Amino acid sequence: RLKPFNRLQVILQHLKMSKHTDSTAEVLLEKRGCAGIITLNRPRVLNALNFSMIRQIYPQIKTWEQDPETFLIIIKGTGGKAFCAGGDIIAITDAGKAGDRLPQDFFREEYILNNAIGTCKKPYVALIDGITMGGGVGVSVHGRFRVATEKTIFAMPETAIGLFPDVGGGYFLPRLSGKIGYYLALTGFRLKGRDVLKAGIATHFVESEKIPALEKDLIALKSPSTEDVADLLNSYHVKSKVDQEKQFVLEEHMEKINSLFSANSMEEIVKKLKQDGSPFAIKQLETISKMSPTSLKLTLRQLREGASMSLQEVLTMEYRLSQACMKGHDFYEGVRAVLVDKDQAPRWKPAALEEVSDEFVDDCFKPLGNNDLKL
Repeated sequence: RLKPFNRLQVILQHLKMSKHTDSTAEVLLEKRGCAGIITLNRPRVLNALNFSMIRQIYPQIKTWEQDPETFLIIIKGTGGKAFCAGGDIIAITDAGKAGDRLPQDFFREEYILNNAIGTCKKPYVALIDGITMGGGVGVSVHGRFRVATEKTIFAMPETAIGLFPDVGGGYFLPRLSGKIGYYLALTGFRLKGRDVLKAGIATHFVESEKIPALEKDLIALKSPSTEDVADLLNSYHVKSKVDQEKQFVLEEHMEKINSLFSANSMEEIVKKLKQDGSPFAIKQLETISKMSPTSLKLTLRQLREGASMSLQEVLTMEYRLSQACMKGHDFYEGVRAVLVDKDQAPRWKPAALEEVSDEFVDDCFKPLGNNDLKL
């Protein structure tokens, strides 16, 4: 271990180095073998995605997509703890309070990036080894391949901070089996390890310690087709034994989830949970009671509408919602309570589901004219 003085010297040395030297660049973009590799490189903040990273990743994906020598794209995170724990929410709230343009530009360009991943012509492989939430889900889940490990923790916890599960959540969540996506979206429930695969969010499961070897083998492929990439991932997947026998964490609750979360309104979901009265239902009621009532209503409608939309239509809808949240109260209050002061006691306005009117919700979904997201 470094002595305190040495450690300070090292930190100062780091700060002196230009931001763009490799060790301190926030995102590393490199071509190795047949692959373009994106490495999210902010381990101290769990590789949270900021505006400058989005602005670097998007054009690079577009370039690699056109490059005849690039056959696949790999995205991963550094630091061993997280793939990407989300978007840089604090920067957005600070800018929003200051009346700066960042909340408009950040969401716009983030969703354009999500769409580029969802429509990418080259096989896109996300190595989601570690925490993968919010914005981290957006840069992985829309890709062709998502490799989870025993260290993966997946969640869309936005309703707890006055937001909604964006980055295309309205597209992929309602498409998961039964009502599992609605459950994950409204409660922010965390899936871990192989359960991320069983829920349909990951396409493959590989032990964390095998990820470097997998990456090496992917890079070494010679002019691979999508099938070749799939075959290699499958060969690793079938060999992995971690938690193979374990039952899906939500298995015993699936029947309840499917019936309780199929209601047409939040009020009805709450009513059904109360009527059910099982320990599971009571636990969900407790969780939901802590969430922003506005966020819950926006989220339920977002998923119900998103279920029959294209990814592009969903992202356009979510952009409208993001801008409505930036103008509201709950997002700033949620970020304060959960991420800044960490008192975990947000004071939502309105404070009850019944007080969030249908007219208000309708307004949040209205087109933004010239400011709409164009994909």
